[in-house]
Amino acid sequence: MSLGCRIRRNFERPSKELVEAFRGIPVANIDDNCGRIAAVDSSIFPLNPKARLLGTAFTVNAPAGDNLLFHKALDMAQPGDVIVLANKGSMSRALCGEIMSNYAKSRGIAGIIIDGCVRDSFTLSQMDFPVYAKGITPNGPYKNGPGEMNFPVSFAGIVINPGDIIVGDSDGLLAIRPDEHTAELAEIARNYHAGEEKQLEGILTRGEWPRPWVDEALKKVGFEFVD
Repeated sequence: MSLGCRIRRNFERPSKELVEAFRGIPVANIDDNCGRIAAVDSSIFPLNPKARLLGTAFTVNAPAGDNLLFHKALDMAQPGDVIVLANKGSMSRALCGEIMSNYAKSRGIAGIIIDGCVRDSFTLSQMDFPVYAKGITPNGPYKNGPGEMNFPVSFAGIVINPGDIIVGDSDGLLAIRPDEHTAELAEIARNYHAGEEKQLEGILTRGEWPRPWVDEALKKVGFEFVD
């Protein structure tokens, strides 16, 4: 098996119950409880902001502008997988569009994320299928290889491993490495979100938002009020 031309058929996926524990939790609330450093770079955006993403990472590492291994991934990925295509951040070629996205959806794939470009952007923006990318171009891809499938990849500022839990919404994406603390993270993030919902209710219904920590922080820094 040569480095740069490797395809791993099998890898450990988290349980469906563990993945589903993150459904409906905003990415921002999860990230707030991951040290605020778990999200990918802000250059990656959803083609349809209404299409929320949740699934298991199926990773592809491809040369800039090449989607040969991506095509193979469409046939090998399992329902519930998210195809993670690391493309070195290249903006030169579109690596998928309407046809590949519809095929992925038909196979039960949960979504596609690319640190590169797509095309057929208007159609993708109307689909109930999450596609995230760095840009848009009509230029088509090469199909030459090499590449690697289901090994760790560098993707938009973070490392994503096959089997990581991918969560995405209109704010962006993050990856969660399943371990003994993952279920606890989901519970903490869900409670955190519930707390924010209560804060919002207080603002909208009573115009109240008590934040005593603001004055405490000002005092600690040494601010003084001048009339």
